[in-house]
Amino acid sequence: MKKDAKRRARNIAEKTKVKKAIRQVADAIKAGNADEAQKLFVAAQKAIDQAAANRVYHKNNAARKKSRLAKRIKSLTEAAE
Repeated sequence: MKKDAKRRARNIAEKTKVKKAIRQVADAIKAGNADEAQKLFVAAQKAIDQAAANRVYHKNNAARKKSRLAKRIKSLTEAAE
């Protein structure tokens, strides 16, 4: 297998993992479950950081993804209060 095909497969797998983690957090937010969203956010952060460390995402892109998720969770918790 050529190097580019291997890298592409690895990058796709990494991006899929990140998208799945983000989707799980978004679903918890939609359901209004702040505690579950916070737990899933920790896992999503880890997946995003790993993808950035493996250079699948640029570090600023990863930071933006985490920031947007955190903002959504914060608005959920503030609305609940």
